[in-house]
Parts: sequence; structure tokens; C-alpha cells
Amino acid sequence: MRIGELAARAGTTTRALRYYEARGLLPARRAGNGHRTYDESDLRLLKQIRTLQDFGFELEETRPFVECLRAGHPEGDTCPASLAVYRRKLAELDSLIGELQAVRAKVGAQLERAEQARDVLAVEALVPGGPEPTCELGGTGR
Repeated sequence: MRIGELAARAGTTTRALRYYEARGLLPARRAGNGHRTYDESDLRLLKQIRTLQDFGFELEETRPFVECLRAGHPEGDTCPASLAVYRRKLAELDSLIGELQAVRAKVGAQLERAEQARDVLAVEALVPGGPEPTCELGGTGR
């Protein structure tokens, strides 16, 4: 098949295919007339790359999976190098999850502090001569 058909079937662009070719992830075969030609195995490579990228893998991280498929394995993630990439990605995700949980805890604590401060101001506003509550936009709370 030609580049346009492969791009359409893979759900990507011809520009992306040329980029993958330049990066050595997609084979660069040419027909006698100079047009790029592809087959079903190339479509499998592209689907593997796209799936991994959808999961958040960088393009270079897809290389072991592509090489595994090129080596004749039925799946791109059964080779040791692919498994190592999965392990690194999981460790990276675990780290990010930890960082996000820490930020969430800080935001939750700030929200709790802000709500308590608001409640104190609301009570004080009920006391004659107490402060007039204002919102962040400069208006009064009444």
C-alpha cells in the first residue's frame, strides 16, 4: 500500500509516517517509481507505536516494541527490552502519582484552612462592629 492509505488505516498523517521513517521506526521501502510502499506488518508497527503513545510513552520508548515485532514476535511487548520499558514507565507513573497525591494533600489542607478562616470571619461579621466580609472580587458577602 502507499503512504496515504497506510496513514488513513493507521489513523495518522503521512507527515507522521515520514517522521517515523526518519527515526528508523518504520521501514523505508520504495517501489520502482520511487513511491514508498508498505504492507500489513508496517500497519502492525504503527498500531503498536500509536497505542504506546496514547498511553503516554515517548516515541523513542516505542523502539523496543517495534524491534520486537520486526524480529518476528507476535506481540511487540514480549521481548526483554519491551518489558524493561514497561517497568521503567510504571516506576515513572508511580512517582508521578506520589507527587500528585502530595500536591492534592496540600491543596486539601489549604481548602480546609480557607474554609475555617471564612467561617471565623462569618461569625465575627455577626458581632456588632465586626468586620464586613468581602469576597475575592472586592464585593461584600451580603
